[in-house]
Amino acid sequence: MGQVHATTERVYDAAPERVYETLADYQVTRPKLLPEQYSEYEVRVGGTGAGTQVHWKLQATEKRIRDCLFTVSAPRPDQLVEKDANSSMVITWTVAAAGEGRTKVTVTATWQGATGIGGFFERTFAPKGLNRIHDQVLANLAAEVR
Repeated sequence: MGQVHATTERVYDAAPERVYETLADYQVTRPKLLPEQYSEYEVRVGGTGAGTQVHWKLQATEKRIRDCLFTVSAPRPDQLVEKDANSSMVITWTVAAAGEGRTKVTVTATWQGATGIGGFFERTFAPKGLNRIHDQVLANLAAEVR
């Protein structure tokens, strides 16, 4: 099995603190950011930042629906890390200053991919699909941090 990576980033005209606070709000704001590929979104524990446990289903492709149960940690003041209890997927959100009053958000997803020909296709196509989904989340974030 090889590790699969998908990374997307975007710059916002907003202070890093505002952007981080918005991303860390799993109760109210996060559901607003999610595109149609997400369903059954539910906060099960907490709701803000570290210690939050959140469930959703992600329809990555027409035939592939992933049942996710993420626990959130905040190993650094500028980072949220979501670890899935149902798979090896880890999603890391990093918020960094990008000049005065500007912020860059980088979202990186990693997971252990399949082996063989299926693994080849997963490593080739899955990151592109997940990047499209995360790019939509980041586009929706822009409206929330204005």
